[in-house]
Amino acid sequence: MIASADRIAGQAMIEARGLSKFYGEFAAAQDITFAVPRGEVCAFLGPNGAGKSTTMKMLTGFLAPSEGEAQIGGFDVATDRLKAAELLGYLPENGPLYSEMTPESFLNYVGETRMMSPRLLSERLEYVVDKCSLSDVWGKAIGKLSRGYRQRVGMAQALLHDPDVLILDEPTSGLDPNQVHDVREMIRGLAVNKTVLLSTHILQEVHAVCDRVILINEGRLVFDGPTAELGTEGTEMEERFRELTKRKELQVA
Repeated sequence: MIASADRIAGQAMIEARGLSKFYGEFAAAQDITFAVPRGEVCAFLGPNGAGKSTTMKMLTGFLAPSEGEAQIGGFDVATDRLKAAELLGYLPENGPLYSEMTPESFLNYVGETRMMSPRLLSERLEYVVDKCSLSDVWGKAIGKLSRGYRQRVGMAQALLHDPDVLILDEPTSGLDPNQVHDVREMIRGLAVNKTVLLSTHILQEVHAVCDRVILINEGRLVFDGPTAELGTEGTEMEERFRELTKRKELQVA
């Protein structure tokens, strides 16, 4: 059953409500709350170990929260996971790929597991091959591909079913400058009618493609606002990022 357009019109497409994940006494993420509307490209930033990937896994249903809830297009990812998954394309950092399969066989497999009709799958395969520039490696084993090409295969699986929401964890990792430019342009184009949550360490990328920044540090949200409020150019953004992510023990001194 496809989620109706009426249900998702005019509401937040990605919503975190008090999301927390505890491992014993350690809080990987704590009380994360935000909402991202349709048509927005939102950067999700933080230093290594801040809880970005943990939060993205909770938003996509790959990890159960200790507290709080996540919704995609109004569907709770814990109680309506299949409906939420219909709306969602997810590119995890270092996403799992079957090394013995080719991009062709892998993406056909992904389409079949999503129960896409043969006609729709054929149309979408043609689209992602072009958008992700996979024609040169279409029949080669994924395990033999470069990191950049594997990243493109991961992006293709996220786009295959034409989702309304994209959650992308380091989408330009391993790509050369030309490929980075192409991915940025693609993300900007997709945002016309989709919602994108983008995790990256590259602040220039944030400035180039993102409307808004959500920044977490030590598992907690510390900034949520327009990209321009974080800075209007690279050096200014770096200084503001460092200011917001100073370790607590350094702030006490």
